[in-house]
Amino acid sequence: QVQLVESGGGSVQAGGSLRLSCAASGLTFGSYAMGWYRQAPGKERELVAGINSAGSTYYADSVKGRFTISRDNAKNTAYLQMNSLKSDDTAVYYCAAAHFIATLSSGSWGQGTQVTVSS
Repeated sequence: QVQLVESGGGSVQAGGSLRLSCAASGLTFGSYAMGWYRQAPGKERELVAGINSAGSTYYADSVKGRFTISRDNAKNTAYLQMNSLKSDDTAVYYCAAAHFIATLSSGSWGQGTQVTVSS
């Protein structure tokens, strides 16, 4: 079955950077879209960024210009580089995989990794 394991979360001061990784197994990685969601306490889950099998990307307006999603098909790994972090970015970040970016919410999910940004 599909397994997604996130890593790279932690605590950082506002303005800092973190890189999240999502190691995938049990799927033909190169043919899947990958995405990163986040959920903060009391808030709706939000699709932060997605990348399809062709390398096309999607970003939420709140992270455009600060976050970059990428993938390494040889390593079956997706990444989320987060720069200029703000306290509003504090959330649990989840990796997701599906055939299309539009269907990520109903795809396979990881367990999540906590990102805490202090001001």
